[in-house]
Amino acid sequence: MLNILLLRLDAPLMSFGAPIVDNYGAIQAFPGRSQWTGLLANALGYHHQDSNQLYRLQSRIRFAVRCDRPGIPIMDYQTVDLGQDFMRDDNAWATRDKPDSHSRKGAPSTATGTHIRYRHYLADSIYTAAICLEPISEDPDIETIAAAVGRPARPLFIGRKCCLPASPLFLSVIEAPSLIEGLNAFPRIPIKRSGMKPDRFLSAWWDDGSNFQISSVRTIPITDERDWVNQIHTGRRFLNHGQINPPEAPHDNR
Repeated sequence: MLNILLLRLDAPLMSFGAPIVDNYGAIQAFPGRSQWTGLLANALGYHHQDSNQLYRLQSRIRFAVRCDRPGIPIMDYQTVDLGQDFMRDDNAWATRDKPDSHSRKGAPSTATGTHIRYRHYLADSIYTAAICLEPISEDPDIETIAAAVGRPARPLFIGRKCCLPASPLFLSVIEAPSLIEGLNAFPRIPIKRSGMKPDRFLSAWWDDGSNFQISSVRTIPITDERDWVNQIHTGRRFLNHGQINPPEAPHDNR
């Protein structure tokens, strides 16, 4: 049996990061391994420079995710004119509430002029996730992470800093034979709230050798790990996609 942490992602906006191409910040259908690493590491109080801890946590994470409400894809068009006088001050940029004189260094073309960004989001979505760690005996364990998610070291966000949760992320810690079985057994939000048909709960999960029967399974290649030193997406692996039918919760007060 696996010791599984259940989380619910419920937010006005959320973003499941994918490799950025030029100035397009596209997103994936489900949160990936690097996103879970960042969220849990933030709850634990890790810092960006703790690359060894981040790599190790990322390598241990196994997950399954269920879409309880798909929401609406939107794109945010962003511009900033870095050539304006008040933007040329070395103290015009701040990182973690401290003036940052380094982020404007580099080629002249990147230090001035108008920068344009396209950032994609999901609006009004709800996802439920099952997460476990391998090996289970190593620190931090699931109980430590569950406690950290309940009382995080810093505010948590779902993908980008503007994507603040609408409700607590922590649901429960359970035992189940596999991640997908644990996810399938945990109640979904009521149909009236989700707008989903009972057999349309698309899920993605780590293939852990489970014999649980799911129809129309597809194997999808993804790039969802992160090089925590250079801050870029990396790697290529596969996730299963398929539809499950979890029981409906009798009520949902969230």
